[in-house]
Amino acid sequence: MDINNRIVVVTGAAGGIGRALAIRFAEAGAKRVICADLDEQGARETAEQINGIARQVNVASEEDIKSMIDDVETLEGPIDLFCSNAGIMVSGGPEVSNDDWQRIWDINVMAHIYAARHLAPRMIERGEGYFLNTASAAGLLSQVGSAPYAVTKHAAVALAEWLALTYGDDGIKVSVLCPQAVRSAMTKGHEDGVASIDGMLEPEPVAEACLQAIEAETFLVLPHPEVLNYFRNKAENYDRWIGGMKKLNRAYRRS
Repeated sequence: MDINNRIVVVTGAAGGIGRALAIRFAEAGAKRVICADLDEQGARETAEQINGIARQVNVASEEDIKSMIDDVETLEGPIDLFCSNAGIMVSGGPEVSNDDWQRIWDINVMAHIYAARHLAPRMIERGEGYFLNTASAAGLLSQVGSAPYAVTKHAAVALAEWLALTYGDDGIKVSVLCPQAVRSAMTKGHEDGVASIDGMLEPEPVAEACLQAIEAETFLVLPHPEVLNYFRNKAENYDRWIGGMKKLNRAYRRS
């Protein structure tokens, strides 16, 4: 997809990857970029940089996402690219409270589902459209120290796969972003965490990788190329891969 003259929605646009995506799409000639975030002030600051539109949206709310889609398509035109980027981290394992499990599930998974539920039928009717869903390398591998993050990011990857294989013949394209550590509010204070084992990227090169993937209509976006080798190793010998992850778990549990 050529971004030029397209209408784009980016959630989580107040900072980090979302802000970088919004700016990069505007630079690439997007007709309009809608900058959505629960942080209304942050969304407005991003929008002001690119002459975009700020919108306060709670992505855990289906009604908020539906309302945004309805309003954008009524006032601006058909949404060509929807970037479901907002996400959170919750540390811990099965002992994490039900409320926190539900909160991360709603934001990291259901937000993607809500966007597809209310936008995919319109895209299918038009014969084209694009979803960029932000997951994580944790969705292909795992996340030391956070079962909720690992589980929800695996689910996000699975949903992106399903959308791609189910709606591809209807003209809908899908890319899924699976980086390791990226400098953002989520990673602040965790610069030496396990996700930074191959280095922490700035948001801008991640956004550039996304733009290139969308232009090439490539499903998997891996700004950290090492992730592909880890993913291959996992598929080749699952038991050996788990052994390696156990070593990482021991090392970072002590740190």
